[in-house]
Amino acid sequence: MKSNLLLTTFLALVLASLCPLVVSAEAGFSTNGHATVEASNKTDPLDPENPLQPVDPGESPSTVGDLRIDFVSAINFAETKITETNRRYSSLAQLFFDGTPARGSYVQVTDLRSGAPGWTLQLKQTTQFKNGDSIELNGARLSFDKGWANSGGTGTAPAVFRDTISIDEIGSSYQVASAATGAGNGTWLLSFGASATNKGSQETSLTALTGKDGKPMIDSLYQKQAYSNSAITLSVPDKTTILPGDYQTELTWILQATP
Repeated sequence: MKSNLLLTTFLALVLASLCPLVVSAEAGFSTNGHATVEASNKTDPLDPENPLQPVDPGESPSTVGDLRIDFVSAINFAETKITETNRRYSSLAQLFFDGTPARGSYVQVTDLRSGAPGWTLQLKQTTQFKNGDSIELNGARLSFDKGWANSGGTGTAPAVFRDTISIDEIGSSYQVASAATGAGNGTWLLSFGASATNKGSQETSLTALTGKDGKPMIDSLYQKQAYSNSAITLSVPDKTTILPGDYQTELTWILQATP
């Protein structure tokens, strides 16, 4: 029998007629001669490039159970100048409230089920980008690239879709990763993009953002240097009319248990 775990997040894009200014965006045991360990319903977020290291990325939606999504990056974009052509925008990289450097956006999945029967992770964009007046960015296309998996454990890795995931159809589901029987057990960090210091030989996708004055652009939430992440992009057709404003869409992550 299959079961689905659904987790919905929102993305924000601020388009302005000016140049970019501001980044928006238990285990228990007994001691009677043996130990009984109970599976936890929560695994704190971990560093996707150093997966034994806990991090503080802030609040995130999550699910519970032996198979669950522990964390999903909030995908936002910097305030961006409207142009007539070259309308390809890179997302913001994942930042942290602690001293962890910027990382690619990621999803953290934990599977504590006996026998590791397998799972799949899918992504669905349920609405097109639109502003508060319900004006849509017709034809806008969200893309995810440079996917990779990392873990602090020794289990068999899930397979991550390596080619670009281009969301061409609103409402359709796209496979992000899959774990065959015997794979994907424990906690896995599924990232899009990586920093220059990653130890997994992944291509660097992060770039420090600066303003017109050449000074570092400071993220208003984390109060630290902001970075773009070219692994997640939004492309808007030249023919689409764009009005200044805050545009949002909705993403649903689908973690499906397989028998």
